Amino acid sequence: MANVIVVGAQWGDEGKGKITDLLSNSADMVVRYQGGVNAGHTVVVKDQTFKLHLIPSGILYPDTECIIGCGTVIDPKVLLGELDQLRELGISTANLLISETAHVTMPYHRLIDQASEERRGEHKIGTTGRGIGPTYADKSERTGIRMIDLMDADSLRKRLRWTVEYKNVILEKLYNLPPLDPQAVIEEYLIYAERLRPHVIDSSLRIYDAIQSKRNILFEGAQGTLLDLDHGTYPYVTSSNPVAGGACVGTGVGPTMIDRVIGVAKAYTTRVGEGPFPTELHGEMGDLLCDRGAEFGTTTGRRRRCGWFDAVIGRYAVRINGLDCLAITKLDVLDELDEIKVCIAYEVKQERRQDFPSNSRIFANCEPIYKTVPGWKQPTAHCRSLDELPKQALDYLKLLAELMEVPIAIVSLGASRDQTIIVEDPIHGPKRALLYSNGTTSAGTLNQTIEV
Repeated sequence: MANVIVVGAQWGDEGKGKITDLLSNSADMVVRYQGGVNAGHTVVVKDQTFKLHLIPSGILYPDTECIIGCGTVIDPKVLLGELDQLRELGISTANLLISETAHVTMPYHRLIDQASEERRGEHKIGTTGRGIGPTYADKSERTGIRMIDLMDADSLRKRLRWTVEYKNVILEKLYNLPPLDPQAVIEEYLIYAERLRPHVIDSSLRIYDAIQSKRNILFEGAQGTLLDLDHGTYPYVTSSNPVAGGACVGTGVGPTMIDRVIGVAKAYTTRVGEGPFPTELHGEMGDLLCDRGAEFGTTTGRRRRCGWFDAVIGRYAVRINGLDCLAITKLDVLDELDEIKVCIAYEVKQERRQDFPSNSRIFANCEPIYKTVPGWKQPTAHCRSLDELPKQALDYLKLLAELMEVPIAIVSLGASRDQTIIVEDPIHGPKRALLYSNGTTSAGTLNQTIEV
């Protein structure tokens, strides 16, 4: 039995969806613990591509129970759209469960989010405009609507009528927007409530019972460490806690029940939206990484900013999350490069700095100090074991493991499930017994490949 958290070790979009999908094959339950429709993950199975925002990746396995935890914020319209999409593709959604204490995104949240971002002008933070921040704000102000409220028609009518009228004052007076019709909002969400009712449960109790029954549980985060509200590049962050600690709060599970934490990082770095990015590449090299990596957001379609791998933020992610091992994704994107750079430290005001600064103004002035290594100039997408990788590619992975001070468990070489090398099963294998910086592995696992 193992309870495992999968967390992004960069600015999101690291490939957590694929890694979670792979590990879901060994999991009895997959739990999403934070975020909303501002996050998206793509899973490719044979010739089908699944793009999901709220539903955990494990939904593609018929025997895996999937839970949307209390730390998430749920847009019912989007969620129902995903459910309909999956059913049309022949995927059962009977195993999807939703926390009754998760908060609900309303139409006024989206309008306020978009208007607020527009008003910021040059100070915008790059929000997706999906209403996530305002939903979490209402949660903190204790004025939010939860799934449990959605299930009580009489209570919902009373609460929504007052809330919509209150939000209309903000929409009209602050943003010059037309008011919402309270009755129309109520009727719309009552319809959503009836469709979602069979899925809504006390999820914390369900997860606890699964732990007591020694089932394998995978906790899936959205976004990444550097977008965490408390530990990220504030204010250019999300409104929740993607770090591993957020899994406990966002699901109602005690920290002593977590067995290990897996970090996911690309073999290079990307970021969407505003905010400092020391290793960002402009011009031809940035375009090459973007094009080869298909770096366009699942949620917004926005072009992702691309740069070299940053081991400084990587080490920070290891520390903040207590990572036991790493999954490195999109190694194949680097196949054509003559040489590859890795940021090993920063220079700030002529001083070398090894750690990540919490002050975004300082971070914006960090100049990367690079180590340059040779590329491998040959395709890797076909490789299914470490032995098949070019020497320079394996050396690159060893360098990342050394700089991050944590072993590498999984190497992803493409979007499909089978384009993966796994050295040791991160759910059942021993902790920290994977690919180390010196190239050693746990006995007999060097050439082990994943079963899909």
